[in-house]
Amino acid sequence: MIRISNIKLPLEHSQEALDAQVLSCLKISPEQLVNTTVFRRGIDARNKKSIFLMYTLDVETTIDDELLAKFDWDPNIRKTPDMAYKFVAQASEDLQERPVVVGFGPCGIFVGLILAEMGYKPIILDRGKEVRERTKDTFGFWRKKQLNTESNVQYGEGGAGTFSDGKLSTQIKDKKHYSRKVLNEFVDAGAPAEILYVSKPHIGTFKLVSMVEKMRAKIIALGGEIRFGARVDDLHLEDGQVTGLTLADGSQIKSKHIALAIGHSARDTFEMIHDKGVYVEAKPFSVGFRVEHKQSLIDKNYYGEFAGHPTLGAADYKLVHHCNNGRSVYSFCMCPGGTVVAATSEENRVVTNGMSQYSRNEMNANSAIVVGIDPSDYPGHPLAGIDFQRKLESAAFKLGGENYDAPAQLVGDFLKGESSEALGEVEPSYKPGIKLTDLSGVLPGYCIDAIREALPAFNRKIKGFAMDEATLTGVETRTSSPICIKRDDSLQSLNTRGLFPAGEGAGYAGGIMSAAIDGIKVAEAMALSINGDK
Repeated sequence: MIRISNIKLPLEHSQEALDAQVLSCLKISPEQLVNTTVFRRGIDARNKKSIFLMYTLDVETTIDDELLAKFDWDPNIRKTPDMAYKFVAQASEDLQERPVVVGFGPCGIFVGLILAEMGYKPIILDRGKEVRERTKDTFGFWRKKQLNTESNVQYGEGGAGTFSDGKLSTQIKDKKHYSRKVLNEFVDAGAPAEILYVSKPHIGTFKLVSMVEKMRAKIIALGGEIRFGARVDDLHLEDGQVTGLTLADGSQIKSKHIALAIGHSARDTFEMIHDKGVYVEAKPFSVGFRVEHKQSLIDKNYYGEFAGHPTLGAADYKLVHHCNNGRSVYSFCMCPGGTVVAATSEENRVVTNGMSQYSRNEMNANSAIVVGIDPSDYPGHPLAGIDFQRKLESAAFKLGGENYDAPAQLVGDFLKGESSEALGEVEPSYKPGIKLTDLSGVLPGYCIDAIREALPAFNRKIKGFAMDEATLTGVETRTSSPICIKRDDSLQSLNTRGLFPAGEGAGYAGGIMSAAIDGIKVAEAMALSINGDK
C-alpha cells in the first residue's frame, strides 16, 4: 500500500472529494484506485476563518510498485509501513512459574495481555475493586463524601486513567508501532474506531469502564488470572533476586518475575519497596490548581465562527510559560467539556483532577495549571516528594473546610491577592463541592508567584483566559510519580533481579498511552528473561 500525507480538504467534504484528491496526487485513473483508508485526520485551524482537515491516507492501487518508484522523490508519498505487532517470544509448554503483574491500570493491563497472548498465564494483582464496583465507590465519595481508601479515583481496575479525559496521544518515540497495537486492542474492546485515525484520540470515562471489563475477560480467556482486593504488602528477596510476594491477607505467591505496574499514588507500596532496599530515586513532578472556563470561550478562541461544528468537537489547548523566577508553568491534563473531580486516595486530604466523557459536552473546560518542581525543592530522603505532596493536600483539606470540599478562588481575586466571596459566570464543577477562599497559602510562594505571572501570559494566547470570573480549584499534586524506580537495559530494577518497574508509578510513563506502551515493553522483557532462565 501507499501512504499519502498532507491531503487538505474543507470541513464539509464528500468521500468523492477525498478520492479525487488521491487520483490527482497519484495521477491515476479511477479504475486504478482499489481502496482508500484514513490513517490520520487532523485539524488545521491556524486561520480561524478558513479551517481545513488534514489527511494522511493509506491507498491501495493496481500499480503500487510503479507509483512508489515514480514518486520516490516526494516525501508525502511513501510505502505504508508494516505496523502489525510481532510477539518476541512464546511460553514453553512446561512453564514452571507464572509471572506476576502488580497493578491493573493501563500499564498492568498491557503487561498482562501481552504475556497472556504469548502463553505465560500471568497472575495479575490489584489492590482495588473491579471497575464497576470501583465506580460506585468513586461516585459515592463525590456525592456523599464517603472515601474508600482502597477503591477510588487512584486505586482499582483500570487505574487512574479510568477517571480522566481518556486521552490516547503520546509524544514518546514509537519506532516499533506499539501504539497501533494499543489502539487496535482498545477498538476490539469497544472503543470508537475513530481513535485509529483522529490526531487527538480520546475515549472518556464511561467507555473506558466497559473496555476494561472486556480486556480483563480476554486475559482470563487466554489463561491469565486476575485478583482484586489484593494489595501487595511485602516482597521476598534472596541475594538480590525477587522470589515472591505477600498480600495484605497474608497469602503468598512465588515468582521470580514480577512487574511492578503500580500507579503514581501507591505511596505505601513506594515506602515498602524502599524499606526492602529496592533502588529508588526522587524525581521531578508538578503542583498547582485546576482552572475552569466556559468551554464556549475556548472554542471561540480556537475555531472562531466554526465553533460548535460537530467535526471539530470541543477545543483543547496546551500552554506553557517560563517565569522570571526560573520556574515553568504549563497546562496539564486539559479536559474539554469536562468536570473537576476529587482524586484523593488518603483520608483528610484534598486532591483535584480532571475528567471528561467521550462526548465532551459539559459546560466547562478545565485544565491543571501547574508549576514544575524538582528534588531540590524537597531535599533529603528519596521519598521526600510524597511528604511534600501530602503537606499541600492536607493544607487544601483544611482550607476547604475539612469535609473534602476543595478550596477555590476566582482568577481575578487570585491575581489581586484577595479572598473570593461570590462566584461569577463560571460555576466550578468540582464534586463534592467548593469553598471560596484565598488559595495563596496552599502552595509554596514561588508557585503562587509563578502562576500569577503565567495567567496573564496565557491570556495573551487565549483571550479571556485570565478573565476575572474564571475559577481556580486546588490542589493538583498527582501529576506524576514523585519517585523513579530505576531499571537497567533489561527493564529490571537496578539492584533487584526479576523485578520489572513499569509505567507511571515507576516513573516511566505519563498518561494512558505511554503507560500501555511501557507495559508492552516490560511484558516483552519479562518473556525474554523467563525464556533465558530456562
